[in-house]
Amino acid sequence: MNNAVSISEYLLPGKRVHLVGIGGVSMCPLAEVLRTMGLTVQGSDATEGDAVKHLRSLGISVAIGHNAENLGDCDLVIRTAAVHDNNPEIAGAIARGIPVYERAQAWGALMRQYPNALCVAGTHGKTTTTSMCTHIFMAAEADPTVMIGGTLPLLRSGYRVGKGDIIIMESCEYCNSFLSFFPTVAVILNVEADHLDFFKDLNDIKCSFRRFAELVPSNGSVIVNADNAGARDVACGLDAFTFGLEAEAECTAINIHEENGRTVFDILVHDEPYAHVTLQVYGKHNILNALAAASAAYVLGLPGEAVEKGLASFSGAGRRFEHKGTFNGAEVYDDYAHHPDELHALLTTAKTLPYKRLIVAFQPHTYSRTAKLFDRFVEELKLADVAVLAEIYAAREQNTEGISSANLCAKLPGSIYCSTLEKVTNHLRELAQPGDLILTVGAGDIYRAGEKLLQKD
Repeated sequence: MNNAVSISEYLLPGKRVHLVGIGGVSMCPLAEVLRTMGLTVQGSDATEGDAVKHLRSLGISVAIGHNAENLGDCDLVIRTAAVHDNNPEIAGAIARGIPVYERAQAWGALMRQYPNALCVAGTHGKTTTTSMCTHIFMAAEADPTVMIGGTLPLLRSGYRVGKGDIIIMESCEYCNSFLSFFPTVAVILNVEADHLDFFKDLNDIKCSFRRFAELVPSNGSVIVNADNAGARDVACGLDAFTFGLEAEAECTAINIHEENGRTVFDILVHDEPYAHVTLQVYGKHNILNALAAASAAYVLGLPGEAVEKGLASFSGAGRRFEHKGTFNGAEVYDDYAHHPDELHALLTTAKTLPYKRLIVAFQPHTYSRTAKLFDRFVEELKLADVAVLAEIYAAREQNTEGISSANLCAKLPGSIYCSTLEKVTNHLRELAQPGDLILTVGAGDIYRAGEKLLQKD
């Protein structure tokens, strides 16, 4: 908002802060962190939900619906990137001269209090890799402060406030949010076309990631996936620390094999043994995520033993191939995948598992992403034996594209279109057979269809 005063001058005990969209994935923990710092926290959200209930249980006032009157006598306003200037609370704050800041600016200000700021960025894999880093640094007893865009069973939430000298942050590129951060270690997992409702094209996205990498001071580290062309382009000319499986890299994995249903491998750094790893999560993409987390641990001086212990205890983040239960002999899992690359990693991994059929209930996320990556979604959904398509989850958008999941269904022989989640659940109930793997997939509320399926009458 081009405020003349830094947000740091407002993040002080006794100040009253109003959060617009307070129930969001990174707004809810921000509210709690600010509360622990002694600020009086209040906010608003569009709908009731578990996060809102939780905040209220802490004594934080949350209004449902957006109205300028909700601001009260607050000293500053913090908003999510999805909240625009025409929001009545933002417009009301501007009219009254109350400073408005972005959520990322708040996290960036908090980040500057830590000597080490580990920021994990990429088109996909951020939550899993940030979670792996958390397990490793917890195993090293580094007492980190953590902010993850999902729930981590180890933390029983998506964040923790530690007393150590490191903050670990999942860092999102949407609306250039991560450019408000102050990383000392920046991890770039991959750079692909996404969020095309904000970015012009892939080159625009690469420029944003390049600016993110250039935020790292000369005594810090930029960690890059050498196997990903977009990430390599971003790091061109930088003195980056690389990881990978196929391209030449400073951190790599050898002797990859399976033992007792677990993926086992050795991590080498500069051709020297660093850690012997056993992973509970599947897929090549998760080996790469583990290498990224191990690289961060290495450049920050952690021993290989912490990597081994941390990764061995990691069983996945919430909504990342999360086992939900069994229905009629079919195993039901849920995953957050909402980009074609994520779908590819998820479904190709699922196809290697010993199930008779792969049934995928997919809910596309946002009209713009569905329209602009339409052919890629069709290509990946063909990997399913049966595709059940929920209607597109609008999130922050209006349907100016004139697109529906029915358009995807028309390109997928044998697929099923469902206009409501209730219909998704009913079709899954009819389809489920012993030996099936049922996946509910998407970044919206598709998980509710699987949970409803598992509910006992």
